Amino acid sequence: MAGGGDELKLLGMWASPFALRAKLALSFKGLSYDYVEEDLKNKSELLLSSNPVHKKVPVLIHNGKPICESQVIVQYIDEVFPDAGVTLLPADPHDRALFGAWIPVFRGKTEEEKAEGVKQTFAVAEKLEGALSECCKGKPFFGGDTVGYVDVVLGGFVAWVHAIEEVFGLNQFDAAKTPLLAAWLERFDELDAAKEAMPDIGRLVELEKMRQAQAQAAVY
Repeated sequence: MAGGGDELKLLGMWASPFALRAKLALSFKGLSYDYVEEDLKNKSELLLSSNPVHKKVPVLIHNGKPICESQVIVQYIDEVFPDAGVTLLPADPHDRALFGAWIPVFRGKTEEEKAEGVKQTFAVAEKLEGALSECCKGKPFFGGDTVGYVDVVLGGFVAWVHAIEEVFGLNQFDAAKTPLLAAWLERFDELDAAKEAMPDIGRLVELEKMRQAQAQAAVY
């Protein structure tokens, strides 16, 4: 738990994979915090004043000090609370620099754009498979025996990986193509700290279906 009079407040939006990164980091560190759900169509004065440049979530407010950008927040949490929970940042700067962002691209307006998005998605999966094999050397997570920085960064997209599979029938972490990544996903899903932070997959599915319907309606 955050001690010593520390006050933590997280401004987020339930479906944001970037806000989920911050939630996962706080959960794995075992830190208590106040969560504020933002309406991105009607942003609060607190969000606008805390992140005046980008006006985006997530924003972590620690004792009145705002920290913006999800990856910066993950690093900040680990460095400011080194004795809480698991250590997220590896000592090796090469491992620390590994960017595990997972950005599924299904917003293409044409079939060609959508096909290219799927192609890029699988290319990223293959890159992650190689990174997992290289840096983990048979251990269960990118961080080794326990989750680390890349696990949390990639973990922000896990809920959407499941939602996209249900909506589009596309298995992005295919055990036949990327067996290590598929096994990693199963292990990550079973972690209590991950379960506590994850949004409801059914809500994400409905949100994506609504977005697809709106996109279709805009075409015609």
